[in-house]
Amino acid sequence: MPISDYYRKLREKVGTDLLLLPSVAAVIRNEKSEILFQYPRNSEYWSLPAGAIEPGESPAEAVVREVREETGLTIEPINIIGVFGGEKFRHIYANGDQVEYQVTIYECKIVSGTLEAMDGESERLQYFKEDNIPKLALSYPDWVFKANLERGC
Repeated sequence: MPISDYYRKLREKVGTDLLLLPSVAAVIRNEKSEILFQYPRNSEYWSLPAGAIEPGESPAEAVVREVREETGLTIEPINIIGVFGGEKFRHIYANGDQVEYQVTIYECKIVSGTLEAMDGESERLQYFKEDNIPKLALSYPDWVFKANLERGC
């Protein structure tokens, strides 16, 4: 689902003005340690499976829901890789909606499911090697995608 009723109602009140959005993203690796990315419809950039946290939902619940909705996979959040926000996480959508994400990124493992675009939001789902990450909509630090390395802020 591209936008929930909750965020649609907020947009009706604020128009395209900047909204701060609590959100989540998932780093999901396959058996080759490649990372799953999605190419959203009507976009020129790739993204991690991600989305906004809904009222009453914990970040961990949100990442499980978003990944299932977007990829058909059931995942389990293993670790928090990091929490990011600020001007580098601003985005303007094609319709003019302005957002600034506060993103909690989880390292996740696949529990079950078959990879397929489920909600009509993703045009393509593809795994990439960590040294060949596609051009992303948000400026995550490179270390977010490194396997088994000491992480920093």
